[in-house]
Amino acid sequence: MAQLAGKVAVITGGSTGIGLATARRFVAEGARVFLTGRRPEPLAAAADDLGPAATAVPGDVTSAEDLDRLHAAVAEHGRGLDVLFANAGGGGFAPFGEATPETFDAFMTDNARGVYFTVQRLLPLLNPHASVILMSSLGGILAVPGLSLYSGAKAAIRSFARGLAVELGDRGIRVNAISPGHIRTRPEDADAEAFQAAGAAKTALRRVGQPEEVAAATLFLASDDSSYITGTELIVDGGRAQVA
Repeated sequence: MAQLAGKVAVITGGSTGIGLATARRFVAEGARVFLTGRRPEPLAAAADDLGPAATAVPGDVTSAEDLDRLHAAVAEHGRGLDVLFANAGGGGFAPFGEATPETFDAFMTDNARGVYFTVQRLLPLLNPHASVILMSSLGGILAVPGLSLYSGAKAAIRSFARGLAVELGDRGIRVNAISPGHIRTRPEDADAEAFQAAGAAKTALRRVGQPEEVAAATLFLASDDSSYITGTELIVDGGRAQVA
């Protein structure tokens, strides 16, 4: 039997990369998936590719109005929400000496704030024993020059998983973080590809991961196979954190 048969899922940042790979896996496992993303055209293309089990809801998770729109779309479906993958976020290099208050706010808003308030806004829709998965990063564990703001935001998300697991546990809702390492999400971006390749050389497996491998780990946290796992972090990094 499909692992997510009859379940309803939301994936933020679902138009490309890990979000889209996870949406494909969830649909293949029987889920009805709502996708969000800032860019309407790639989001619509992703939903078309996924077929009738997917619905695109364009929006920015840092916008309260857009989160309200997402809430309304899922509520209208009438079956509540079983899986929430708060995947949207982003960032890049911001050397400490060059960071500004505006840079700080942008990193924290796009990552920590976006994740936190996505969960809060969709909380009324979460069914008993739902699974919430927060996108953190290996960057929240390892120290990398130029990534202190990104790492700080992702570390906050890891902490959210602990706190929310306790706060929502009385409803049987599980909250976990997933922390990918070097994943090949932007092969068209030469700079990003070079950064990933350099990181891959430091992993135990000596290679970059694929979005589908993160999707498989996310499916585990979304499914009943992880029914007694909450408040933890699943690291998908080819062993990078272990050999640093």
